[in-house]
Amino acid sequence: MSRKHNMNGWWRGVALLLCWGSSAVMLASADALDAAHHGRDNSCRLCHGEQRMPAPDASAKCVQCHQHKKVPSTVSSQAGVRGHRLGLASIDYPPGLRLGDRPNEMVLIAAGPFIMGSNSRLEDEGPEQRVALPAYYIDRYEVTNLQYQRFINDTGHRSPGHFSSRRYPQGKADHPVTFVSWQDAQDYCQWAGKRLPDEAEWEKAARGSDGRIFPWGSEFDISAANTPVRWASLGQDGDTTPVGAFPRGRSPYGLDDMSGNVWEWTASWYQPHPGNHHPSENYGEIYKVLKGGSWWDCSYYKCGISAPAFNRSFFNPRVRNSSFGFRCARDAGKGR
Repeated sequence: MSRKHNMNGWWRGVALLLCWGSSAVMLASADALDAAHHGRDNSCRLCHGEQRMPAPDASAKCVQCHQHKKVPSTVSSQAGVRGHRLGLASIDYPPGLRLGDRPNEMVLIAAGPFIMGSNSRLEDEGPEQRVALPAYYIDRYEVTNLQYQRFINDTGHRSPGHFSSRRYPQGKADHPVTFVSWQDAQDYCQWAGKRLPDEAEWEKAARGSDGRIFPWGSEFDISAANTPVRWASLGQDGDTTPVGAFPRGRSPYGLDDMSGNVWEWTASWYQPHPGNHHPSENYGEIYKVLKGGSWWDCSYYKCGISAPAFNRSFFNPRVRNSSFGFRCARDAGKGR
């Protein structure tokens, strides 16, 4: 999923299939997509951060663009691998851990400093700095479909868009839940006696205290995470994978899928890091930060590498789509 979206020329030069209804599909050029966002459907800007506009149905409209069946059919790869088609067919899933009925194990992150941010990439990721945090717990795995199923059964909460008759998709009990808004994630964590991690807590849990770029180190490893680069190299359509399917990619604290699989909502508003003086109209209590990249990041990143631990995505908290999920945290004083 994309992040700091510059809608002017966002998809320029890329052939697209854009779906504008349950069955009507049209072939559109990049200029046509720009026109659709800027002219016909201004409410989409609520998602993209270009402009804050009061449109109560913005969430539903944004899903038209961002649900995986309603996104570009052909994309180019920034990472040097060939473009690939998006969908759900012919996927060879890694085995994962088969969590089943087991609760989501929590890992203690010890108190102390870590290196947050980066000076080497995008303006909103810096400045690199040492940040000290108290001890806290965080889920080892992303919240799964089965775990979320129990939540909606217990509370009557609305079911995600990919559930059928309030039931998760067959064969995907251990895949991370998707199509959840920020509030959905917050509600689940509260129901579970937890909370969403803030951005700093999430980043420390992902990268440790040694300043590494990815959870496993500072060199990208195509076999360490569920990323669009991996799907493209396999020549397969992309999708989520079961949690824990990439043990090579575990963080220094033993957390799984902190890079790739699904973007993860955090508790934090999209604000500049302390000491960052680069102006942005998107800063403020407008958008929530997501971290970690996902199985699909083919707009801003052109299906390239989007999952450094310091990467920041930001979206309207009402957005739900096929690449957004979450995990929960808890204060250390409250135990596991």
